[in-house]
Formats: sequence, C-alpha cells, structure tokens
Amino acid sequence: MKMIDRTQPKTALNPRLKDRCLASCRRLLAQIATARNSILKEFRQKLASKEHLLYLALNEAEALAWQSGVPQLVFLTLATEKAEAVAGWHARQQSLRRTGSASMLAPHV
Repeated sequence: MKMIDRTQPKTALNPRLKDRCLASCRRLLAQIATARNSILKEFRQKLASKEHLLYLALNEAEALAWQSGVPQLVFLTLATEKAEAVAGWHARQQSLRRTGSASMLAPHV
C-alpha cells in the first residue's frame, strides 16, 4: 500500500517563484508610493491647512485601486481625480469665506 505524505501542502511555492512574486509585489508597492508622493508634492501647496484631506483622498484612491485588481493601472488616475476634487472643494470654501467676510463688512441697509 502506498503512503501519501500529507505534511507538505500541495500549494507550496517553489522558492524561486516565491521570491519573484515577492519582488513583483515590492515593485508594485514602490510604484504606488512614488505616485502617491508625486501627487502629495503637487497638491500640498494648494491645500496647506487641509493636507489631512489630501491624505484621506489618496488612501481612498489606493483602496479602490487595490479592489480593481489592477492597482498599477488605475491608482494614478483615481488619486489625481480625488486630489483635484479636494483642491476644488478647498478653493470654493476659501472663496465663500472671502465673500462672506466682505459682505459682513459692507453696511446693511
């Protein structure tokens, strides 16, 4: 009777394949980190006092990118769109504050 060795899982990866997969994942993480840093650098000046909103937007973009299954293809676009949306919101808020301040200084009839 032939004995079956069940101590080793059948899905064990070849060590070389495992190393290549790990290297590929590290490259992907580095690409996303580079894109994130680039977007942070570009939008940080526009959002000086609301930088935390930029971080939240980039975190959301990264989560969505990972869910897509192809984060390297969609992260940059998603992150840029979300950063632009935050910058636009911030600009509108500043405009409203300036308009509100000016109307408060004007004499009311």
